[in-house]
Amino acid sequence: MENLKLSALLIVCSFLLSTTVNAVSFPNNSHKKYEIRVADNLDYGKAVEKVWTLTYNAGDKPITVVKHPTKDGASYAVHTDFFEVCYCCSSKGFGTRRLKNSWSSVDPYLCDVVINQDKVKHQEIITPKKVDDEKALELIANYLPGLINEQYKHLLN
Repeated sequence: MENLKLSALLIVCSFLLSTTVNAVSFPNNSHKKYEIRVADNLDYGKAVEKVWTLTYNAGDKPITVVKHPTKDGASYAVHTDFFEVCYCCSSKGFGTRRLKNSWSSVDPYLCDVVINQDKVKHQEIITPKKVDDEKALELIANYLPGLINEQYKHLLN
């Protein structure tokens, strides 16, 4: 009887552990090497807390990540010349959202062509916990390539 209880406990623990690991595991993608740098000498005003650049390959045009403080956490607006997306951190967790129109500079039609909206919905909650800037940037760098439609992956190279 004791062995049966122990076996059942191990099965439940294994299930819970695998569920937790899957909630924060990174998708399979070829963009595992990236560099994130703090952008210096940029004054975006009070609505912006911090700015970083993200590059996947040296020499490529960097992707800009802008942190906007919110009532419940922060929003990380990801900007390129061809698409934009937002990653939000709140009490509900960390995941993707559509970028506010007031923060956007890319034609929404172009953005909808480059970004796969089904994958945006799939990434609405990447992790159920609030994360700090370092973890948020790591998650963005790893999950962003998964949002790009296959025929536009070259925009990250």
